[in-house]
Amino acid sequence: MQREALSKGFVYTLLIIGGLLMILPFVWMISTSLKAPNEVMIMPPKWIPDIFHWDNYATAWAMAPFARYTLNSLVVVIASTIGELITTILAAYAFSRINFYGRDIAFAVLLGTMMVPGEVLLIPNFVTLANLGWIDQYEALIIPWLASIFSIFLLRQFFLSIPKELSFAAKIDGCSDFRFLWSIMVPLAKPALITIALLKAIGSWNAFLWPLIVTSSENMRTLPVGLTSFSTDAGTMYELLMAASTMIILPMIILYIILQKYIIEGVARAGIKG
Repeated sequence: MQREALSKGFVYTLLIIGGLLMILPFVWMISTSLKAPNEVMIMPPKWIPDIFHWDNYATAWAMAPFARYTLNSLVVVIASTIGELITTILAAYAFSRINFYGRDIAFAVLLGTMMVPGEVLLIPNFVTLANLGWIDQYEALIIPWLASIFSIFLLRQFFLSIPKELSFAAKIDGCSDFRFLWSIMVPLAKPALITIALLKAIGSWNAFLWPLIVTSSENMRTLPVGLTSFSTDAGTMYELLMAASTMIILPMIILYIILQKYIIEGVARAGIKG
């Protein structure tokens, strides 16, 4: 019993230390967002400013058209999330419930593409979109990200955990595959779908490299790209950059806190059956 208690104590200590290390950058970000310019780079770091400069947030918001950036980010997040959910539901159902020639081989090939670094695809995707005339358009920010192999894999595993007897009973009652999918499978897969939607929303909201590459005008920039407004030839205004970063990241943190129970349930259920 004593050895078990020591083992648990050691594990909890490591988890607490790891948690504090992960939280530390966020604490520094919020602290810096409230500092005066002369307090930002002093060493050792001053974690609590002498005076809280709340006006940094208003100044940061006014320095660039963040209302437009927010609109662009919302359009990209909503459109890409809905599009990925549709493609994921259809593909996951096909790979889990429909028997067709080469199904397992095709799924294995799709999983293999996850081993390809995303950076390798940047130039081919950019050239394709340039030939289509979609550069600096919403199409370039949305269409390449309407499908995700990881999401298909996650939802397929969840679908496999649903008893096949349900589909047999539905077919006896004259239910088509399409109706069975949307009337029974999708409601049962709510935790997995919320997990997929949340991960996609966070990824799209925080995306920086791809929007930076495919947009050239200020009207098409998203929020992460808009943060470059605080870096100039004269230097970086860290207190304003951190204020803007705090405003950008806060909605996703709130969304995650609200929906975290669905993520846990979705991931746990997805691993029941392979």
